[in-house]
Amino acid sequence: MATELKVPALGESISEATVAKWLKKVGDTVKVDEPLVELETDKVTTEVPSPVSGAIAEIIAAEGAEVAIGAVLAIIAEGAAGNVSAAPAAAAAPVATPAPAAAAPAPAAAPAPAAVSANLDYPLAPAVRKLVEDNSLDASKIPATGKDGRLSKEDVLAFIAAGKQAPNAAAQAATAAMQPGAAATAARGPREERVKMTRLRRSVAKRLKDAQNTAAMLTTFNEVDMTNVMALRNQYKDNFEKRHGVRLGFMSFFVKACVQALQEIPAVNAEIDGDDIIYKNYYDISVAVGGPQGLVVPVVRDCDKLSFSEIEKTIGAFGKKARDGKLTMEDMQGGTFTVSNGGVYGSLMSTPILNPPQSGILGMHKTQMRPMVMPDGSIQARPMMYLALSYDHRIIDGKEAVTFLVRVKECLEDPARILMDI
Repeated sequence: MATELKVPALGESISEATVAKWLKKVGDTVKVDEPLVELETDKVTTEVPSPVSGAIAEIIAAEGAEVAIGAVLAIIAEGAAGNVSAAPAAAAAPVATPAPAAAAPAPAAAPAPAAVSANLDYPLAPAVRKLVEDNSLDASKIPATGKDGRLSKEDVLAFIAAGKQAPNAAAQAATAAMQPGAAATAARGPREERVKMTRLRRSVAKRLKDAQNTAAMLTTFNEVDMTNVMALRNQYKDNFEKRHGVRLGFMSFFVKACVQALQEIPAVNAEIDGDDIIYKNYYDISVAVGGPQGLVVPVVRDCDKLSFSEIEKTIGAFGKKARDGKLTMEDMQGGTFTVSNGGVYGSLMSTPILNPPQSGILGMHKTQMRPMVMPDGSIQARPMMYLALSYDHRIIDGKEAVTFLVRVKECLEDPARILMDI
């Protein structure tokens, strides 16, 4: 019995995805709930598990294909892997089989499965037919290695590759003969490489450009003396980790400082919806996290109700999920304000861009020792960090933006303010 592996529902407003990577190939045995393929959406990469136990009989959607919700990705033959035992051999045959035309006589040896002319008495599979039509090929002229002379997707791909290889090789040889430095260039590799943007990268590019086109974005700066925060962290970090099982970082201090400032300046926590302003009485802070697919922004919910340890645990869990490609749409949706830490990459100063539909984003930067003039007139080396607040001037006045950043600065330079809520 054959079962179709289909694209599942991937979240609200998601109508299509890109096949990022197949984790199995035709003929592989699979178990129920075993991940088979990775799909990339506008925001996250998700794995699609097998609905049954069996073996993969056919892969319909190749890597890089755009697929709609409900589209068929593959056919799974239920039961023992023996039901599709011929598939792996057929898939591997084009690699080892010589070109059918003008081939030298083979020496006497155990022959590999020979390619034959395609038997068109059997209808072409949907994926095979699409490849043939898209490349304007004559299916009867393509060597077939499938059972009973059936044409497989791998046969068509091998035929296309063989047709392109010879002209490309000849062109490269001619070009190399004309260029005196061709050997050195070949050793270094190509001067340019064209790579298709991932769906996530395209989505990020569109959203950020929309933010520039829509919002009246402006950035204000300040600097914070990190001496007291660093001293407090150094004093309690060992006991904190023993008690809570997580390291005490700086992000929890910044999140708590932002929550306190947002409570005082509610416009920074609001958003514009048409002709209305939506003020939010909850504090879901988006925290920018770097992953293999790019920058993602999961949301730490109800930060005003969370302790320092709960914030650190949540951010740590998001970081691991981002590295493993396990973030879900629910992890990414919502958020009333964003904190981005470019300092972990060495950034000294930047102007962060808004995360729509939010109206504000705080940029943290590298902590660096700098000479500072103290209130008593002395000059001391202090660990200083530049802070940047980008905001939507349509909803946030300059005074509110500056006041917000000053409150964050005050909370960090005197962490007792966070605990005393003053």
